Amino acid sequence: MAVAELDAAPAAAAPSGKTPIYEGSTQFRNWRYSTERLMEVRASMNEAAVAVIKRTLEAYEPGSSFNVSFLTASEEILLVKHYLTKITQLCSLFRFPEEVEATAVSYMKRFYLKNTVMDWHPKNVMLTALFLATKTTNNPISLETYTTHIKGTIPSDVIDLEFLVAQSLGFEFSVWHAHRALWGLWLDFQSLPNIPSNWPASHKDSYEVALNHVRESRLSDAELVYTPSQIALACMSNVFPEESNEWLKSKFPPEGLPAIQNTIQSIKDMMTTSGIPPDVESVREVDRRLRLCKNPEKVVGSKAYVARKEEQERKATEKRNRKAEGVGPDEDPFGHELTKGVDDDDDEDD
Repeated sequence: MAVAELDAAPAAAAPSGKTPIYEGSTQFRNWRYSTERLMEVRASMNEAAVAVIKRTLEAYEPGSSFNVSFLTASEEILLVKHYLTKITQLCSLFRFPEEVEATAVSYMKRFYLKNTVMDWHPKNVMLTALFLATKTTNNPISLETYTTHIKGTIPSDVIDLEFLVAQSLGFEFSVWHAHRALWGLWLDFQSLPNIPSNWPASHKDSYEVALNHVRESRLSDAELVYTPSQIALACMSNVFPEESNEWLKSKFPPEGLPAIQNTIQSIKDMMTTSGIPPDVESVREVDRRLRLCKNPEKVVGSKAYVARKEEQERKATEKRNRKAEGVGPDEDPFGHELTKGVDDDDDEDD
């Protein structure tokens, strides 16, 4: 485990001064935010989506948007969080490993930093994110097997959104997870001074409790704000407070400890307030309202949907025609035949 990954301030950097491998990852560069920035991103995306949907509604039925109760950014988060819990249930059904579940959760969170639930319902995005995670973590399952074991699901529910999800992720599929960092801390704790040889065996159940804290953290924004090692240490300190303090003292200078300890406490607070499943009745109410404020361009059969499809087909036809016009009647559409150059006889005898 990269110890320097725990840096919460310059003073907390590892004595070696080396840049942790994690800081070279796309996750560190592209998928970490401050809590304030996360709120801004979600609020602006929600605001933009509502404006677009209002314009679309008014374009086809003037006055139809006046009485529509659009979802707020916090209500969108509530619905997404509900479907994050469904990932856990499906992973249990298919007996997928921890890596698949954690990766699918990350994919879904990242997707909804680029998209809104008023365009793409979390149910199908959840199914697609999980299916994609089985492939990127090298735990593949056939599409047929996957969909036949999920009631009311057909292959198109999954595959139709796969490219969109991958595109929204920036095709950045690698995810650094807190449960892996937790295991690294667990091994490090065993090498601390005064730790008895039977400590791992006698505290195995406590480690599972810490692992459950990591799982709870997936319902919060922790992974979008903090590093995997910071989250792991927060979970370990909930269960092993003394060992966690000893470990920190052995790795960092005294002046760097307060900053890290403040970060760890912030993670604990975040997990306490938002690391719990949402109220089901609240979710149902949001989902009911979503049916009334969903982007009509995404509703199959609506006037906006039909018009959008016709426009897409028109543009596709124009593109095909332009390509066809670029090929003359006597031209080979696959290009000119390659001719043998004067220097291609090198292998022949003189």
